[in-house]
Amino acid sequence: MVEQSDRAPLLDWEEVPPAELAPSVPSPETGDSIQSGLSSYPAEGSVGADFSLNRSPARPNSVTAVPGESAHSPYEQYSGPGGDASATDEEGDCAFHGLSVRDRRITGSGWEEKDQIVAVFVVTFDTRSGNMIEWCLPQDVNLEGVEFKSMASGSHRISSDFIYFRKGCYFGLACFANMPVESELERGARMKSVGILSPSYTLLYRYMHFLENQVRHQLQCPGQYSPLEAFYEDKKAVLPPGGNGLVTACPTSALGPIVNRCMHPEMKITHPAGCMSQFIRFFGEQIMVLWKFALLRKRILIFSPPPVGVVCYRVYCCCCLANVSIPGMGMSVPEFRPFFYINVADITALEAEPSYVACTTEKIFEEKKELYDVYIDNQNVKTHRESLQPLLRLNSADREKYRKLCEQRQMLLYSQEVDGDCASSEEDLFILFFMEQNNRIFQTLSELAGSADPTLTAEHMRAMGLDPQGDRGFLVDLLEIYGIDVMLVIDNPCCPSHS
Repeated sequence: MVEQSDRAPLLDWEEVPPAELAPSVPSPETGDSIQSGLSSYPAEGSVGADFSLNRSPARPNSVTAVPGESAHSPYEQYSGPGGDASATDEEGDCAFHGLSVRDRRITGSGWEEKDQIVAVFVVTFDTRSGNMIEWCLPQDVNLEGVEFKSMASGSHRISSDFIYFRKGCYFGLACFANMPVESELERGARMKSVGILSPSYTLLYRYMHFLENQVRHQLQCPGQYSPLEAFYEDKKAVLPPGGNGLVTACPTSALGPIVNRCMHPEMKITHPAGCMSQFIRFFGEQIMVLWKFALLRKRILIFSPPPVGVVCYRVYCCCCLANVSIPGMGMSVPEFRPFFYINVADITALEAEPSYVACTTEKIFEEKKELYDVYIDNQNVKTHRESLQPLLRLNSADREKYRKLCEQRQMLLYSQEVDGDCASSEEDLFILFFMEQNNRIFQTLSELAGSADPTLTAEHMRAMGLDPQGDRGFLVDLLEIYGIDVMLVIDNPCCPSHS
């Protein structure tokens, strides 16, 4: 098949043997360094799909399309987080611009977004001035702060990394590299990052390999920007004038093929094979604690020293815990939005965020408790809020859910090994497991709230997979945040408390 080359100039075309297009499957030994990927789209026939998941109070029942698996791209064998969201720009009232209908087309396997690159840039570390923008296109784009977002604090101790971040209305991906040089002026090391900005992070993964190549090129041949200039001219965005440009309906004829594409459109991305399984192994049963915080839309901050790329994937995994596909559910709560990598320059923006998941390499954030509800240091999940501390304790229902997740995962791995089943993946299983759990809870609560006797009993709690005693506080918070009106009669049936 014909593929576009990732070498300069970017507008030439070359034949790529089919073998080169197959995503690499990492060995178990690769651990958190995995960067090459498989698509995480759900298997055909998955249940619980819905077209009204990407919501905010201002945009009820809107749909953000996600790319089809077979949309050929010169970078589609490389992977990383992506998706669309909406928020208020820290630099002013600026909603995240979606893509208009004309910017999407339907392929044989679903919706495909067109490339929307609004900026490309090179960041360098100068021994006298620190991090600075060395070059960018377009030249008048506002990149204030990007020099710190695309080169994480502490990066001088590692040789390479990749970083996802948010800049105002846009999302960015940058690849960093550190090369030893015999130069007193550069103090023995040359450090650069090459990155891009887009209104959507759905497609950023496509350019991971290109950016990795280009940062190495910039280290070896500083000042040679022609490949980046050609890339920008080929991929630059033509953004819709005003409005959020979101797709609000899918053509009827296209609904069948894209059901599984729209299951969790905001967070649906292509990520490295094993991303979710690493997340499960890393946090173990603590995933159930994170699940509750995610469903309650708490502000979650993950600390880790560099490299930060794998931690950006943990941000993605945390967001996947809160997916719900019941129409109309969650419209009154804040969107659970990924910030990805943050630093001290983001403090003002975070102060205005009611709900987010982010990661940082800067330990100073631990002291700024007004900015977060939940702080994760390595595998240590903690909260300074007394009302949330009971949620840190696992109960029998949590352990049972985790047991079922591990059991389903083992069954999947067995079917893949014995039957050669490649239609499903661990990523699909993980996402669907929590989506179905969330749907069961909200479906039960919605039906109960609309019944003649909206009384929630211990039997209802067990039917939702919750512990009648251990999860009572969690459920009280859930009912309050989502505005669901039922009666709790769990602690003392004689004296029900209204929630």
